Order: sequence, then structure tokens, then C-alpha cells
Amino acid sequence: MHLNAPAILLSARPHGEHGSIVRALTRDDGVQPGYVRGGRSRLLRPVLQAGNRVVGEWRARTAEQLPALTLELTESAAMLHGEPLAAAALDWITALTAASLPEAQPYPQLYDGLNGVLAALLAAPGARGWSVAVVRYELLLLGQLGFGLGLDRCIVTGATADLAWVSPRSGAAVSVGAAKGYEERLLPMPAFLDGGGAMPGWSDLLDGLRLTGHFIARDILVDRAAAPLAARERLVDRIKRAVA
Repeated sequence: MHLNAPAILLSARPHGEHGSIVRALTRDDGVQPGYVRGGRSRLLRPVLQAGNRVVGEWRARTAEQLPALTLELTESAAMLHGEPLAAAALDWITALTAASLPEAQPYPQLYDGLNGVLAALLAAPGARGWSVAVVRYELLLLGQLGFGLGLDRCIVTGATADLAWVSPRSGAAVSVGAAKGYEERLLPMPAFLDGGGAMPGWSDLLDGLRLTGHFIARDILVDRAAAPLAARERLVDRIKRAVA
């Protein structure tokens, strides 16, 4: 096995006295694990930060062997780790991706989407500038894994206008008229999910995070895979405190 490809680093955990086991997302070969010799050294620790863009070279003698991995840093996400909100978002999206995707299965749209979120985090001065990208990435991930939401038309009437709610059971949109009297049982659907309009307010952003969070917790991060949800809780809590 020999693979050389650009990648987004998702996670690194210590292994042995000096090494690290790394998981990184490539565009054409999906999530690829590898062992980085000396990964805990002062030289390599900054390279192994989640969110870094790298070029990786994986080598293994057999398909069953954990490949040896060497990395070249091409773009660092280090500046994000000094901003509490951005750091929380970075921790969450990389942990979500690492926990959700099976190894060696290509998800080019998710690779491009994650690159987009990282670009938004690096470019935007505050959470309102990148929170929409986080919500859209979560929706994309749900769809790519077979749990896409039906937000284009009302599940009751078939209407494509006045969509304001989402059924927490079916993941389908519900119009204002069809939802009358049942609003407390439904999840608000923020207006920015229709692809247009001005920059959303904090209330809409939190509604978007609540919407995607419900289905991620129900359908993807379940049982032993639920540990990354703590990172999401930290992100939402920090956004709420920033709003307050």
C-alpha cells in the first residue's frame, strides 16, 4: 500500500513512547489512518494539530498493516486554537468527521465541504461569519451518510413556500399552515437554509445548530460513537455565552 495525497488532519492520539496514530481525510481515498514516528516530539506536535492541511505519504507492506505515515504541513490552523469559539468549532467538525466516516471510503464532497468550513473559520472575524458553514457541513454529512433531511417541500401539503418547521421524526419540512397547533412538537427551520437572504441572526444560527444536532445525535453519533457530542455541546455553549 502506497498513497501520497493532500489531506486534512482530523485527529492524533499518542501511541507508545514517542509515536502518534493519526487519522486524516483525503479527497479520493477517504479517511486514512497512519502511524507517525516521533509524533509526540516538539518538532511534530504542531504539525499534528486537527484542522491542519497536509500532504501525507502512507506506506504499508500489506493491506492489514497500519501504514507508516510521513506528513508535510501545507497550511496550519494554529491561529484558530487561540480563539475560544473558533477552536471549539474546529474541535467539533474534525471530531465529527473522524467519528462518522468509515475508513478508505471516498467522500469528495465532504472533503470539499470541510475545506470550506476551515476557510470560513480562518477568514471570518466572528462566529456569525462561520456558523452557517458549520450547519451546512453538518447537513451535508447527514446527507452523504444516508440521513439527509427533506427541506425543500412540506411533507404534509407538498408546498415549497412558507417552510418554517422540521419534523424531528422524519426530518422533513413542514409549512406554517400545516404546522399550526403542532409547533411545540417541531424543530424551527431557520430561513438561511433556503440558500439566500442576509446574514442570519443569532437566533436563526442557534436554531440551525439545534436542528442538525438533533439528527446527528439520533442517527450518526450513537452508542460508543457518541463521545464527540461533548465537543458540540462546548461549541453551542460558547456561542450562547457570546450572544448573552
